[in-house]
Parts: sequence; C-alpha cells; structure tokens
Amino acid sequence: MRKLNLFTSIRLKFILFFVLLILIAMQIIGVYFVRELETKLTENFKESILSRVKFLTYNVEQEFMKERVDSDQLSLELAIDKILKENTSSDINEIRVIDKNMRVIGTSDENNEDIVGQRTTDVLATRAFATEENIDQLVIDPNNGRTWVLYVPIKVRNNVEGLIYLEGKIEKVFDQIQVINGVLVKGTVIASGITAILAIFVAQTITRPLSDMRSQAQAMAKGNFSRKVKVYSQDEIGQLAQTFNYLTKKLQEEQAKTESEKRKLSSVLANMSDGVISTDRKGRIILINESAEKMLNISRDDVISKPLLAVLGIEDQYSVEDLFNEQGSLILDYSTKTKPLIFRANYSTIQKETGKVNGLIVVLHDITEQEKIEMERREFVYNVSHELRTPLTTMKSYLEALSEGALQDRNLAPKFLKVAQNETERMIRLVNDLLQLSKIDSKDYRLDKEWVDYIRFLNRVIDRFEMTKDESIVFVRRFPKQPVYAEVDADKMTQVLDNIISNAIKYSPDGGQVTFKVVLFQNYIETRISDQGVGIPKESLEKIFERFYRVDKARSRQLGGTGLGLAIAKELVEAHGGKIWATSAEGKGTTIHFTLPYDRDQKDDFS
Repeated sequence: MRKLNLFTSIRLKFILFFVLLILIAMQIIGVYFVRELETKLTENFKESILSRVKFLTYNVEQEFMKERVDSDQLSLELAIDKILKENTSSDINEIRVIDKNMRVIGTSDENNEDIVGQRTTDVLATRAFATEENIDQLVIDPNNGRTWVLYVPIKVRNNVEGLIYLEGKIEKVFDQIQVINGVLVKGTVIASGITAILAIFVAQTITRPLSDMRSQAQAMAKGNFSRKVKVYSQDEIGQLAQTFNYLTKKLQEEQAKTESEKRKLSSVLANMSDGVISTDRKGRIILINESAEKMLNISRDDVISKPLLAVLGIEDQYSVEDLFNEQGSLILDYSTKTKPLIFRANYSTIQKETGKVNGLIVVLHDITEQEKIEMERREFVYNVSHELRTPLTTMKSYLEALSEGALQDRNLAPKFLKVAQNETERMIRLVNDLLQLSKIDSKDYRLDKEWVDYIRFLNRVIDRFEMTKDESIVFVRRFPKQPVYAEVDADKMTQVLDNIISNAIKYSPDGGQVTFKVVLFQNYIETRISDQGVGIPKESLEKIFERFYRVDKARSRQLGGTGLGLAIAKELVEAHGGKIWATSAEGKGTTIHFTLPYDRDQKDDFS
C-alpha cells in the first residue's frame, strides 16, 4: 500500500490542532487584555486631566469673581492668560477660556494667540452653556491622531460666567497599547513555535502504535491472524494495542467457529424436512436444499442462477420487488385432479447492517393435509349454525317477559314483539352469514354499508344485552360525548358485537364488570370490550381468532361455544377495513380490540 504522506496523516492534524489551539487562546487572551488595558489607561488619563481641571477651574472662578476697580490690578484677560500659562502640561495641547458671550478671552497656546477676543461657534460649547454640565468627546484628527476634548462650565454665584475648553493628548495612551500589542504578537509567535515542537513529539508517540495497528488490520483483512501489535506504553494507546491483540485472537477463534457453523448449517439444510431456497438481490437462486428439490421435483444444477419466481411458477403474479417490499407468505397450489399438493412459502429479506436488501430466503412447508382439514372445518359450519344462541336467548327473554304479564301492556307488548321479530330476522341473516364464510375466502363478499352514529349504535346493542345479562354483572361505558359517524354494515357489526359481548358475559365471574370503551384516533376508531374473567394464555392470544379454536374446550362446550364467534368477528371487521386483536392477563381478564376506518371531516355532513 502507498505510504501515507505527512500532510494526509493524523500527525499533521494533531500538530495543527495544538498550534491552532494556542493561537486561539492567545488571541482571546490578547483581545480581552488589550480591551481592559485600553479602558483602564483611558480612564486614568481622563481622571488625571480632570484633577488638574478642578484646580484650574477654581482659579479661573476666583478671577471672574474679583471686582477690578484699581487700575493697578491685572485685567481679566491678562489674569486668565497667566493662569493658563502656568497650567500647561505635556498631556494637554491647549486650554482656552470662553466668556458667556462666546468670546475667547485666553489660550495656553502661544501660537494661537490670534483667536483671543474672537467669538467661537463651537456647538459643544453652546451646549455646555445651555446644560451647565461637563461635556467631553473623543475627536480624531488625521494629522494629530486622537484628541480628548473637555468643556467645563465656570460658575460664579451659581451663574455660568464662562467655559474652560481643554484638548488632551490621549493619542499617547493608544501608542502605549500599540507597543503592548506588539509584545503580545511576539509572545504568540514564540508560544506557537514551542507548541508545534511539542506537538510533533507527542504526535509521534501516538501515531507510531496506530501505524502498527493499521498494518495489523491490513494483514487481518488478508486472513493473517498471526501478527501482533507492539505495545510501547501502558497508557490508553498501549491499552488499545493490547485490546487489538486480544481482538485478533478472538477473531481467529470466531473464524474457526464460523467455519464449524457453516458445516453444521449445511448438515441442517441437507436434513431439513422443509424446503429452503436462498436468492441474491436480483432474485436468482444461489442455494437450495434437498427437501426443496424433492418438493418441487427439480434438480439443483438446473435451477442455480435461475429466477426464483420462474422456478416457483408465480412470475405472472408477483415481481421480485413485491417479495422484497411485502414480507409474508404465499400459498403455492400444485394440485392435480388426482393428487392435491399445496405449499406455504414463507419468505423474508436478507439485509446487510446498512439496511440494504441483499437477497431473499424462502422456506417451503407442505400444508396439503392442513388445507384438507381446513376445508372440512368450513363445511362443518353448516352443521353448527343452530349453536349461535345469542339471538335465541334475547328472544327467549322478551317472550318470557310477555308470558309473565307484559303481553297485557298495550304500550310495552308491541315493542317486545317487534324486538322478537327483529331478532328472528337477524338470526336468519346470521345463519346466512355463516353459510357465506366460504364466499369470504373467495373474495365474493359484499357489505351493505351506511353512515351511522357509532356511539348511539353501540349503546343500542349494549342496551339489548343489559336486559338479558345476569344482574351481578356490571356494564361500564366510556364513550366520547360527541357523535362519531362511521360507515358500516349495521347488521354485520351487530353480529361482531354480539359475538364479542356474549363471550365477555360468558367468561365474567359473578360480580364481574364488562367495560366498553371507544377511543378516537386520526384515521380510525378503536373499540375495546374488557371482561374480568380468567384470561387467555399468552400462547393462545393469536389463535383465538382461528375458526373452531377453543382455549378451554371443555368449558367452551359447557357454555355453548363453537369456536366460531371470534373467527366470524375477525372476518367481518377485516371486511370493513379494520383490524382485531386481543390482550389478556391470566387471572385478570381479557380485552378485545377492533378498529374501524374513521374520517373526522365526515361529521360535518351530519352536524
């Protein structure tokens, strides 16, 4: 392999990291230090000037207060001039005194004597007279640099009689800061150089064992597990090298285990009763065991690299993408007039760690006998229709009420007779539905859907059971307050609810509670019917919706169950576009859940 260049290795990155780190740190420190230093020096300069101005202001105020009646006394202009000359300093460019008429009456600058006696138009001076407050400003002169200008009012007996104008040489402060900046830059350069040298040394100690580990990894990729990485130290890098050597040993052991597992897998595939076929990502067969060869009556040499769909004879019905996108199972019917032959092909995708599909695995089960039994069970539906007792029980309750005196009630009797008539008609429809279970399997099944207030509909069904249930069983309803409209076949949904509620009542203990709950989601309604019975074992939860399946066969027969109720409910719920499932805890009860499609916007049509 090509040797890594210095500029593409981690060594240079390590050096650059440390150099940039010290540069950034020095810049941050420098910016903060210079900013604070500039603030402090500027404040000191201004405080120094102000301390002098206080003394100067006092002397000038005294001259303004003097009454000059004697001719021997100096005039105000000469007195002010003398005071200004005595207060000159290297930090001050010029000091002027301006009277209340905005006339300059004195200056400390001998070269600027011609302005004495002239009026000034300085806006800041006018503002200082008006506010009677000190005013200062930083002025930038292209020739002389930065100058600090100060205006101090002169008050005589609380009246402003004049103004002191001062120009401070603040540029010296910034010159000092510039010198300090130069020192910081030199320090940063020296620190960066020392850091780079140290970084080279540290990077060398880190990258050397990493280079050894890279060489070892390249050897491992070629199948050589005999090399070991040299351990240079006992720090984290040394521990990494030791771990790498341990990894090499474990990989060598795992490789041996993998070879052993391959041999075992080959033996398992060869002796499996189920057929196994594996394909690549294009759906071409790359592996097939002997059982699959016998099931399909084909030879391995004839089908390797051939399309799976063509070998199974389903290329007209499915594509490879269909199998990749929808994992599940297919029923393959190779029956003839004289010999039935049906396989279930369970298929799933083979995916890499990245999630990319790498192929397909298909397991073939011979379900010829199972399908034969299933057909016999469907035929048996015709002989068990009379065991659907719920409509008959309801009719019996109403007829008993009529025989016990309700028949004499002119208002109540017609209602009871009407309910009995309705239950008779519904029982006939229920029997017809059982006879049509085979049609459901052949997709020849139609629903007579209509929009109903689902909560009202559900209450009506529950009310009917309220009249026939044992008084010790309590019904609890938890429904939304607002109307909920769903498009259902009312008769078929009544049949679903009858089957589920009758089961809940059957398996509820004395004093038990049956809870009805409706939960609204974005696109569907979920109905939950819970009892407090003995519950269902976990391994039976998925089987209770199979036809003729009973968890406790003896107790089911005693209670009149046929194993068809939940199977019929499942077929009808799925025909409505919903799903049905069960949750249970043994000894605590069972909850049957089922969903129906729901359109929230549809309620506007009924409001």
